Amino acid sequence: SVTVPVLSNTGPDAAAYGADEGFPLGTLATASQMRHLVATYSHFDELTPARIIPRAASPWSFQRAAEPEISYTFGGERRKIMDYLNRQPTTGLLIARDDTILYEHYQYARSEHDRFLSQSMAKTITAMLIGIAAADGAIKSIDDEVATYVTGLAGTEYGKTPIRALLHMSSGVEFKETYDGQDDVARLGRDLFGQPGKNPVVSVAQFNTRVAPPDTQWHYASSETEILGLILRRVTGKPVADYLSEKIWQPIGAEADASWATDGTGQEVTFCCFNAVLRDYARFGRLLAHDGAWNGREVIPRQWLMDATTVRSSDAHLAPGVATKYYGYGYQVWLLPGADRRFVLLGILVGLARLSADREL
Repeated sequence: SVTVPVLSNTGPDAAAYGADEGFPLGTLATASQMRHLVATYSHFDELTPARIIPRAASPWSFQRAAEPEISYTFGGERRKIMDYLNRQPTTGLLIARDDTILYEHYQYARSEHDRFLSQSMAKTITAMLIGIAAADGAIKSIDDEVATYVTGLAGTEYGKTPIRALLHMSSGVEFKETYDGQDDVARLGRDLFGQPGKNPVVSVAQFNTRVAPPDTQWHYASSETEILGLILRRVTGKPVADYLSEKIWQPIGAEADASWATDGTGQEVTFCCFNAVLRDYARFGRLLAHDGAWNGREVIPRQWLMDATTVRSSDAHLAPGVATKYYGYGYQVWLLPGADRRFVLLGILVGLARLSADREL
């Protein structure tokens, strides 16, 4: 028999996650409390304004196969995938290879209809749109400085930074991202999601201390993706969500509406806060696994995908084991060590993995 989505109303520590209250949705202020986390990560677009990315008029469908026995080794032990789900607070897990879904399980009363929060996986989506805008000629060169396109940043350190350095998370501008609630990313989030909310150009301009020349040191900073989103809005003349719909979401045959949270000015918060059903994340993963092609049609320029997932010899600071102890970094995407070109999309508490050799997502 072929796989169907497997649903469960429980999961590890379900009571602590608010099972007795139906996994309640809180507010932006309480979103990170444990009993609200399940709903925060599956109904985030009910906590904040968001722009809808409509599903495709003719959705593309995955095939399904009999669910295989899947095991893995951890801590010297061979374990089954259900061991993982029984130990980890996983709301949804989908495994696809090429055109076929092999495994699709949901816990905590979530289902294939819930839109799951991307967190920083949105950064990779943003970078792919930059590549499309460059191919369209809307961005003349990613070696242009930011202020060429976002004139409101003229005279600031970010304004003087080449777009390529932002893609690499290597602007050289000081930005603290430690998730302690007091860091720069928390300040940026309060600016954008607060009431009435600060203009995002004004918000990112406050981070204005240069500590290194552009593209010489890797340092993770969500502000850099926020600026990439501002560039996209300026050069395309349309909301980032609308550009995503036109250039990617419709061409890959998305089956469900997605959404992207917006700030008080209506600008998508591009360093995070994209929401989609798991099977549409899998469609996006399939697109990346085929180097930007969808059934023979180039959706994202292939050369952009190659550049985005390869470390040039002149960019040693981005190499796996150098940028971090394990991962390297490309154009807003994490690179895995080893001879094969492999990369993953990661957001805090979420992830989309792609292994190049067998196109398994």
